[in-house]
Amino acid sequence: MKKHIRNLVFATAATALVACGDKEEAGIQVDAAESGSSSAAHGAPGRAPTWAFSAKTGIGTSYEAYVNGQHSDEAATGAVSKVWFSIANGVLTETMWGMIHEAQLKDLKVVVRGEDFVDVEGADTRTQISYLHTDAQGRPLSLAYRIVNEDLEGRYTIEKHLFTDPDGQALFHRLIITPKDASLDFYVMANPHMGNTGGGDLATVDDALHAWEGASAMTVLSAQGFEQSSAGFVGVSDLLADLEDGQQDWTFSSTGEVAGNVSLAAKLPVSGPTQLDLVLGFGDSTAASRAAAQSTLAQGYDAVLAAYNGVGDAVGWEDYLASLDGLMQIRDSAQDGGSLMHVSALVLKAQEDKIHSGALIASLSNPWGDTVSAERSSTGYKAVWPRDFYQCAMAFLALGDTETPQVAFEYLEKVQVTDKTPGNKGATGWFLQKTHVNGDLEWMAVQLDQTAMPIMLGWKLWHQGVMSDEEILHWYNTMLKPAADFLVDGGKLNLDWNTAEIIPPYTQQERWEEQEGYSPSTMAAVIAGLVSAADMAKLAGDNEAAQRYLDTADRYEAVIEAYTFTTTGVFDGELGNGRYYLRITQNEDPNDNGSLLDRNGRGPLNEKEILDGGFLELVRYGVRAANDEHVLDTLEELDNEALPDEFRVKYTFESENGERFPGWRRYGDDGYGEDADTGNGYAEGGENTPGQRGRVWPFFTGERGHYELARAKGEDRAQLASVYIAGMEYFANEGLMLPEQVWDGVGVDTPHRFDMGEGTNSATPLAWTHAEYIKLVRSIHDGVVWDHYPLVRQRYQN
Repeated sequence: MKKHIRNLVFATAATALVACGDKEEAGIQVDAAESGSSSAAHGAPGRAPTWAFSAKTGIGTSYEAYVNGQHSDEAATGAVSKVWFSIANGVLTETMWGMIHEAQLKDLKVVVRGEDFVDVEGADTRTQISYLHTDAQGRPLSLAYRIVNEDLEGRYTIEKHLFTDPDGQALFHRLIITPKDASLDFYVMANPHMGNTGGGDLATVDDALHAWEGASAMTVLSAQGFEQSSAGFVGVSDLLADLEDGQQDWTFSSTGEVAGNVSLAAKLPVSGPTQLDLVLGFGDSTAASRAAAQSTLAQGYDAVLAAYNGVGDAVGWEDYLASLDGLMQIRDSAQDGGSLMHVSALVLKAQEDKIHSGALIASLSNPWGDTVSAERSSTGYKAVWPRDFYQCAMAFLALGDTETPQVAFEYLEKVQVTDKTPGNKGATGWFLQKTHVNGDLEWMAVQLDQTAMPIMLGWKLWHQGVMSDEEILHWYNTMLKPAADFLVDGGKLNLDWNTAEIIPPYTQQERWEEQEGYSPSTMAAVIAGLVSAADMAKLAGDNEAAQRYLDTADRYEAVIEAYTFTTTGVFDGELGNGRYYLRITQNEDPNDNGSLLDRNGRGPLNEKEILDGGFLELVRYGVRAANDEHVLDTLEELDNEALPDEFRVKYTFESENGERFPGWRRYGDDGYGEDADTGNGYAEGGENTPGQRGRVWPFFTGERGHYELARAKGEDRAQLASVYIAGMEYFANEGLMLPEQVWDGVGVDTPHRFDMGEGTNSATPLAWTHAEYIKLVRSIHDGVVWDHYPLVRQRYQN
C-alpha cells in the first residue's frame, strides 16, 4: 500500500515567519560583527539536538562483494565504500560513515524563500519516491532513488537523485529544481551530527561546507558552486533564524571555537529550471572529506550511478540480485509482481556493516528519532541482536545467498560470552543481548532464544550444504557446544550489572526483552536448539553430550503446558474459553494470577491478561502440531477483536480496494509505542507514560501465515498468499520499506497524522519484517515452512 507522507506545518524557532520585518523584532540580537562574512556565528551551542523521523522511505549504500568472506579494500572493485544513507519525508536523513551506526549527518534539506514565505522541504512539501534503476517489470535493481517534492501551492518542484559512490567515501545528491516563479531563492541546509552525536561539532564554509568532530569530517561540495554560504548554530544563528525577516544577511564563515549543534547553509545558483550536483564527502579530516567529494564529482553522475547499479563491467547491486537463484525462483509467488521481494533482498544486504563483515543490524534508524536526544552517541537499532540476526540469515538462505549467512554465522563468535569477554567473571557460552557491530557490549541480559538461534542457524547451514561436515565440526566445538551447554546448565553470571543465576528454561528476558520467566516462544527455540545441537554432537562423536542435549530438550518439552498454559484464564464467556498460552509466567503455575514486571509505563500486569502470539513458534520449529488442542484454544482469544483495546491483539486493516488484511500487536497491554492519551512518542522526554501503546507489528502477519501454511499442510497456497503475502505488502510504504509498527487507529493521533496501517515513528525499515516477508514467500512457494526443524517435529509429533 503506497501512502503519501503527511504534510506538516512548519514553524521556525520564533514560531512564525517574520515577513518584511527585522531580526530585532523577532527577538534576535544582531550586531555589526554578526552580519560580516568573516565572523564566527553567535548562539553556541544552539538548540538541543535530536535525530530524524524514523519512518524511512528509503535506505542505501553501495554493494561490496566479499573477498575470502570479508569486505576488503584489496577487492578488484577498489576501496570499500563505508557510507550509508536514509530518506524520510522526502529528504536525506541520517547518513553514516565508518561503522554502520556512526551517523555524521542528521538531515540535508532545501529551503525556499519567496516574497512572503519561507518553505522547508519535507514540512511544506508533498513527496513521491521511486527507484532510478528497475527491470522491465518495474522491479527495483538497486537502492538508488528519485524523489520529487512539490510545494502545496504548486510554486516549485524539487527532484533529487540519491546514491553512494562504490569507489569512494561519498554520497551523490543531484538536485533538479523547477521554480514556477523566477523570484524564488533556493538554499541547501545541512545539520551535521558528526561522530554520531549532534552537540559537539565545529563548522566552516569556503567554496564548500565543512563540519567535523574529532576524526570525523564531512564536506558538501557543489559542481556548480554556491552563491552565498554560512555556518551557524541550529535555532539561533542558522539559515532559518536568518530568514525570519525574509532576508539572508548572515554569512558567518565559521562557528568559532565553541562546539555545538551546527548548521551549514548555502544559496543555490538557480534561475529557471536548474540541475545541480552536490556531493557529501567523508574522511578523517576536512582535507580527506574534501578530497573524497572532489573525486566523486570528477567521475560524474553517470559513471558513479552506473558503478553503483552494477552496469557493464562494474560490480554493483544488479549483480547481487542476479546471483540470488532463490529470488528468481520464488518472486512470482509474491502478490505485487516481485518488487517488494527485490527491495527486501537489497535492504537486508544493505544493513550489514562493511568493517565487521557479517554484522547484520536490526534497522538503519533510531526509534522515535525526532524526539530522542542526540547529545550522546547512540546506536538505536543500528546494532546486533542475535535473534533479529537469525531471521535475516535465514532469509538470505531463502533467497539463495549462501555466502552472507555463512559470513554472518562466523561473525557470531564475536558476540558470544567467553572467558575473554571484557569484564566477564561468570558463566560463558551465552550470546550477548545487544552489541555494537564491532562487538562492544551494550545490553547484557540473557535471552535464551538468542543463545539457541545460533545453534539452529549452524544446523541449517550444515543441512543446506553451505558448511561441510568439517566446518560444522569446527564451529560445534568452538561456539555451538558451549552455547548448548549453557542451555542445559545455565550458570551464575558476572558481567557488568548482571549477576543473576540462570536456570533454563527460565529466561532472564524473552524475545520482547522485558520480562523474565517461562516463555512459550523462548522454550520453542531452546528445544529446537538442543535437538539441533544433539545432531551435530553425534557427528562429532560426542555421544554423551548428544544424549544430554536430547534428555534436556525432552524435559523442557514435557513441561511447556504445565508452566505456560492457563486453564483458568480471564478471557472466557464471550471473550474466549479461558484456556490459552500465557505470554510468560514467573513461576511454574500459570493459574495463580501472578504479576509481571512493570515495563513501558504499564505498571504491574496480571500474567493471565496478556495474550501473545509467541506460542506459534512452537509450531514453526516443530515442537507442537498446528492442530494441537492448546494451540487451537489459544487462537480463540488471540484473534478475538471484541476484546477491549487494552488487551486486544488482532486488528483488521482495509486497503483502498476493499481488501482486508489481518495484523497483530506483540501482546495485550503492550506499552512500547506512542502515547494513546497525548500522541507523544515513546518515552518522549525520557520518561515512560501510562498511556503508551505498542501498535501492530507487520511481521506477525508473516508469522501467522507460516502457521496457517503448517495447519493447511501445504494446501490452499493461493488463498494463503492472497491474505498473508498480500497483507505484508499492504504494510509497505511508498518506498517499499516494511515497518516495525503500523498505526492501529487507537487513541490520540500523533503530530505525524498517520493513516491506518501506515508505519509509525518506531523504526522503518525493520530487517526482521523484511526477512519474515522473504521467508513467507519462500514457504508458500515451497508448500513447507522454511525455518521448520524436521528433527524436532519427528521427535515430538510422532
